[in-house]
Amino acid sequence: GTWVDHAGSVFALVGVAMPAFWLGPMLLLAFTVAFDWLPSPVQTDRPIAALILPAITLGTALSAKLTRMIRASVLEVIGDDHVVTARAKGLSEGRILVRHVLRNALIPVITVMGLQFGALLTGAIITEKVFARPGVGTLLLDAIQQRDYPTVQGTVLLIACTYVLVNLAVDLLYAAVDPRVRLSA
Repeated sequence: GTWVDHAGSVFALVGVAMPAFWLGPMLLLAFTVAFDWLPSPVQTDRPIAALILPAITLGTALSAKLTRMIRASVLEVIGDDHVVTARAKGLSEGRILVRHVLRNALIPVITVMGLQFGALLTGAIITEKVFARPGVGTLLLDAIQQRDYPTVQGTVLLIACTYVLVNLAVDLLYAAVDPRVRLSA
């Protein structure tokens, strides 16, 4: 019910509603063309500044989805018995939030983060095209258009291995966040 909660909800709603293929050009129009605050993505004299708009474009939808998920998860956990018990023990609200609420609320969020990595890769391909940035997505699309099968196979293998490694890291993170989860062979 606080202003932070309302701001997060508005950001999540707007962020989920804007696809990368629309948000990217709008950011370019606003910050590169209209205000001239950031360089064009193809300019190489300020390479770090040229990455700001693609990073915002790529991260907006993902962070909006995670914001919604974290909020829903926190609201679900905040009424649990262990949180009420922690309050009855006299623990500070900050300690309750960090040790009892967020730790338990992050479990479903970690799952979504692992699954959203695939969407992040897809969004990267779109973002590379919108901002004319060379990358793995552009390499893959160009290889498909040129029927360069070894490059397509190698790129798909690289993306698949990365996805598997990210999901392995998510499984390991589960064990760190939730001691009830045990890793066994």
